[in-house]
Order: sequence, then structure tokens, then C-alpha cells
Amino acid sequence: MTTTKKYVFALAGNPNCGKTTLFNSLTGATAYVGNWPGVTVEKRAGTYSKKDIGTCDIVDLPGIYSLSPYTPEEVVSRNFILDEHPDCVIDVVDATNLERNMYLTTQILEMDVPVIIALNMMDALRANGQDVDCEKLSKRLHVPVVPVSALKFENLDNLMKEAIKTCTIKRQGYSVLLEGKNREVIEQAKAVYVKDWVPNPLYHAIKDLEADDIERQHHPFEFKQVSVLVADNNDFEQQSSDERYHFIDTQLGTCIVGIPKSDPNGQTLTDKVDRVLTSRIWGIPIFILVLLLIFHLTFSEDLLFLNVMGAFGKDGLVTFPGSPFEGLFANGGIASPGVFLSNFINDLTGLFTEWLRGIITVDWVEGLVCDGICAGVFAVFGFLPQILVLFTFFSILEDSGYMARVAFILDRIFRKFGLSGRSFIPMILGFGCSVPAMMNTRTLSTEKERTQTIRVIPFFPCSAKLTMITAVGGALALSFGVNNVDLIASLIYVLAMVIAIVNVISMHVTTQREELPPFIMELPNYHRPQIHSLSLHVWDKAKGFIKKAFTVILMSTLLVWLFSHITWKWQFLSSDTELSDSILASLGMFIQPLFTPLGFGYQISKETGWVFVVSSFMSLIAKENAISTFATFAASLGFSEVASSTEAVGYMIQATGINMGGLLAFIVFNVLTIPCIAAVATAKAELPKGQLKYTVLFWLAVSYGFGSITYLVFTWTWTLAIFIPAFALFFVFLYMYNRKKSLKEQNKEAKRI
Repeated sequence: MTTTKKYVFALAGNPNCGKTTLFNSLTGATAYVGNWPGVTVEKRAGTYSKKDIGTCDIVDLPGIYSLSPYTPEEVVSRNFILDEHPDCVIDVVDATNLERNMYLTTQILEMDVPVIIALNMMDALRANGQDVDCEKLSKRLHVPVVPVSALKFENLDNLMKEAIKTCTIKRQGYSVLLEGKNREVIEQAKAVYVKDWVPNPLYHAIKDLEADDIERQHHPFEFKQVSVLVADNNDFEQQSSDERYHFIDTQLGTCIVGIPKSDPNGQTLTDKVDRVLTSRIWGIPIFILVLLLIFHLTFSEDLLFLNVMGAFGKDGLVTFPGSPFEGLFANGGIASPGVFLSNFINDLTGLFTEWLRGIITVDWVEGLVCDGICAGVFAVFGFLPQILVLFTFFSILEDSGYMARVAFILDRIFRKFGLSGRSFIPMILGFGCSVPAMMNTRTLSTEKERTQTIRVIPFFPCSAKLTMITAVGGALALSFGVNNVDLIASLIYVLAMVIAIVNVISMHVTTQREELPPFIMELPNYHRPQIHSLSLHVWDKAKGFIKKAFTVILMSTLLVWLFSHITWKWQFLSSDTELSDSILASLGMFIQPLFTPLGFGYQISKETGWVFVVSSFMSLIAKENAISTFATFAASLGFSEVASSTEAVGYMIQATGINMGGLLAFIVFNVLTIPCIAAVATAKAELPKGQLKYTVLFWLAVSYGFGSITYLVFTWTWTLAIFIPAFALFFVFLYMYNRKKSLKEQNKEAKRI
């Protein structure tokens, strides 16, 4: 069957039902992400197109458990179906957990919209020795039911054929509650909406009877008429919930056929794996080892530790001697995939820049193109392979179901300090980007929990900060003989996480104090990540990074080069030695004393040290700018042989005289300080009104404080004798303060009772 009309389908379903996997399998590379109008809930949309079937726009609604309007996701899903009038709702149901998923289904069926059930994960159910009688299930729900496996692309085209056929047939809402004791009341309430010509009368009538707040606001006249139908002592919402689950258990549960496979102890493979990965003893150490392995595969220059063991002699492994690709396999050893690919990109961009120098004859044009544009953009572009490798590994952990276990095992530790593991989920997303991570905090229970989580999300180094961590870490190895860039990166990540946790504890005990909400989280079964979906995620990341490199970062490098070569009298500085007279240099020198406690103030060269200050400010636009700025200045100052961002930072170390403590403080400060403009804008939208200014001050105070401590400790080790007791006293103070407050709260509650 073919069709010329372009339909709009909505995907609805519970979290972890495979809805996103189905969306990716149907839409492929056509998917795009945005925000719903007026809210910060993520909107995903794409197009399904098959020549012999048709073309459909598919909107992926947020994963929800019900249509009761308690969260922004539920409101968005509800409003989209009611107000946007999709041609069909594809309700994605996890076949391995029918009882939980069908609660949402019973609510969607009450709307006057064509509905089709996509019974997902049928491959997993059948592998467990069970099946679903889809014909029987379809009769009980009065809508088509199609068994699919989104992960294995099974029966997806048939699903779309049935969806297109379904959306051509007008449908009236149906409720399982009409088979219960409240049938007469529901029909009376429905008649009120039918009389007033309100669309979806059955759905609105039931929500009115449940004393729904949104119905009270949107249909006040009908709400008053319906509310009198329910006695004051009659909890209709609780009754409707009980009746829905009773229907699911007695009427739909019988549609599952077969006896589940199990071992003598009744444990599945997921149960057996969880005995180790979620163990109280081994859970955290395994997670740390997983992180170290990921960083080693991404950043290590001696992947198999052969060079450190002397396998290649004192000169290490040498390949392609005398060629532009000498050292492609890293300095001395076999490089990790991330380092190998980055070195290859840097070698290619270096050859391209040298080719440009050979054909450009005008000095200022050569400086603008080679020292400005190419040096800045290519310095960041060389990190793309490492970012994609790291993002791939984190996506695998998330798609396989392991990240949900990390939140679970961390909850056991967090809860001892008055924290919830729920907060850790958006924090982990911060490793990719702070913007979606902050958006994810909308799933948290309270404003205070959201506030403290948003404030520490930027402490988790995102992919943009990875460029700085790797470049400066490599420069430390070159300039100070500190080997193992992967270990440096790992320690920075761990330090940032520890600082985040310490600050959350401090806020929870003091300014954001509240009773800890319960943490209930469904742990999905382990499964192999979908290669197709994983590829799309990585491609989206690459596409976004390339777009930023050739827009925001390109413009930033142009501005940096321009204002570092122009004086306040608008005279062009052609000589590298005159850059200290430029507009940018004078501004940097003016601000530079403020950074003296962090090690890159007046204790380093005044003529060139301002570069660290300028790069920190440029990173507020995009964090990658910190390194592109170094590369631009290194090239402008005469170091034309810069082939990578690591070499650019290394040259700036030579030019400024900054020590190891100052360089580490520079990393710590920029990792913890105010995030990029996009993240700040997101924080403003997500935080309670008036909290952004305090959050910005919080970021500045934490980054400045820990940056100063880093500089002092790595410059004068004896200062540890001061800071260790100081931190110990701080934690004792928090403990005593929390204990005193808890006793007051308990006494107050006892008096109230």
C-alpha cells in the first residue's frame, strides 16, 4: 500500500521501553532535536519514508509512565496528542513488562485519536520461552497490536503499514473504566463535554472526575458540573488506578503465553550480572576501573605499556622517520585509537597549513589565514576523534543499561550524605554536554534538588572541556616530564566529580536543605547497544562539533587574531614582538593581577602571560576557544611549526614561564568556572526565578577557590599541612551543623504531632 499524504505520528511510551531505539530505527539520519515551544523538554522528530509504504513525520514524545500532569514531560505528551492532533499515536509497549507499560496505554485509549500498539522487545520475550497472543490483546484493547523488535529492525515496515491504515479510520475514545462500577458516573460526565462540543470528551470527563488541576484550569465550567457527580469522600483517582491495574492483570495478563525459562535459582542473566556490578563491595571499584579503561583507550600514548617496559629500546617505537607522519603512533609507544586518529588529523591539517603558507605571498593574509583561522580551528578540530571515541564509550555504557546501575550503586553512598542517586543521572550526562544534562533535571522531585544538581553539572567535564584537558595534559608531559596523559585526564575527571559531590553535600546540608525524597528507578535488562543507533548518536556529536568549529570557534579565532594585531589607535601590528601593544594584550594585562593566586597572574611574564587570562574569557563563548586561542597566539608569536594544540600549549609554557602548579590551576579553574553561554542560558531557564545570579557567583567562587588551592599545593607541597586539617574541620562543621539542624527539625515535628 502506498500513500501520497504525509502523516504525523506520535511515539508514546514508558522510559526504557525501547521507544528511542524504535524512533532511531524508523527515522535514521533524518532525526533532529529541539525544544518544545515554551518549555525546555527535549523534542525529537524525524521522517520515515519507504517507496512502497509512504512518508510519515514521527515525533518522539518524552518517556512517561502516565498522562497525569505531574511533570513537564507528562504535560508535553498530553498537550501534543490533544492539541496537535497527530494522525496516529504509536504506543510503544515493552512486551517483557506488559503490566507496567499498559497503564499508560489505558489512558491513551481514552482519547479520540487513532492508536496502534507497537509490542516491542518481542525477541527478548521469545528468547525467554514466552509469546503474546496479539490477536487476543487487540480484541481486548480494540486497537491493532503489532509485534516488533526495534533493536533488530524486525517487523517495522509492517508496523508502519498498519499505522497508516489505522490513521485513515476515525476512532472514538474507549476506557477500561467503563467496565467497572463507575460506568454510569463516567457516562454522565462525558455527556457534559459532548453537550459543549469539547473534543475528546471521554478523556476530559475522566480527568475531571480525578480532580485533575489542568482540567480545572482549561475547562472550569464543565469541571464544576462534573465535580458534583463525585461524593466528597469518594477518591475517584485511587479507584480508577485500582481498576486499571485490575483490568491489566485479569484481562491482559492472560494474553501472555508460554512458560518463562529460568535456571534452578530462578535468576536471569541480568540478575547474575547485577550480583557483581551492583555489589556493595565491587560496584564502585568496577565503575572506576571502567572509567580508567575508557580514558586509557582514548588518551594513552602507550596503549599496551610496551614502551614503559622498554620493548622498543630507549628511543621508543619510531615509524615513518623523516616523513610528515613521523610519530603517528605516538611518542615512543603504540597509541590508543583516540590518540592515533588525533595525530593523523593533526598531521593532515599541518600539511594543509604549510601548503597554504607556500602559496600566500601577502604577509597579513598569511597571518590571518594560517596563524589565525587555521591555527585556531585546526587546534580544536584535531580533538574530534578523541571526543567521538569517548562519546562512543559513554553511549555504549548508557545504551547497554549499565549507567542506570551506576546511579543505583551511587544512591547507596549518596543517601548517607543526604543525597539521591537520581541526581547522578543528569550529572553523568554532563560528560557529553551541560545543556541536555541541565534539561534532564526536570525529572528531579523538588526545586532544591534541581538547583543543587544544575549548579554542579558544569563540574563534570563535557566534551568541549576535553580539548583543554588533553592539550594541557599533553603539554605537561612535554614540558615537565609528566607522562601518562590518560592518567592526568582520569585524575581531572575524578577530581571534578569529587568536587561536585562535596559541593552538593554542602548545599544539601546548608542553603538547599530539605527532606530527601525516595529514589525509585527501574533497572532495564542488559542488552547489546544498537550499532545503527550508536552510529547516529556519534554522527550527531561529530556534526555538532564540526558546526561549532566552523562557526563559533572560527569567528572567535578571527576576533582573537584581529584584536591581538590592532592597537587602540587602530594601527596594525605586523611584528610578533609588538603583540603586547595590542588591544587584547592591554585588556588581558589589566585583568591579569586577579589571577595571581591561581598561578597565571603577575608571577609569569607580563608580555605574554595575559594569554592565559584571555583564553579563559574566550572559553565563556565556547570551551574549545581556550585551546584555539593558545594556537592562534602561538602561531602569531612566531612558533609557526605548531602542528597540534599540545605543541601550542607547550610553546606558551616556554613563552610565559608558567609552572606546573599554575598550569594545573588553569585546568581546574576552567573546568569548574562559568560554563559556555549556551549552558548559562539553559541554567537560567531551568533554575527557579532569581537563582541564576547566585549560581554564577557559586561557579566563580568554587573555581577560584579550588584553582588557588591547586596552584599552592603543586607549587609548595608543605601547604597540604594547612589544607588537609582545614578540609577536615570543614567536614566536622558540616556534620555538627547537620546534626543540630536535624534535632531541631525532629523536635519541631514532634511538637506538631
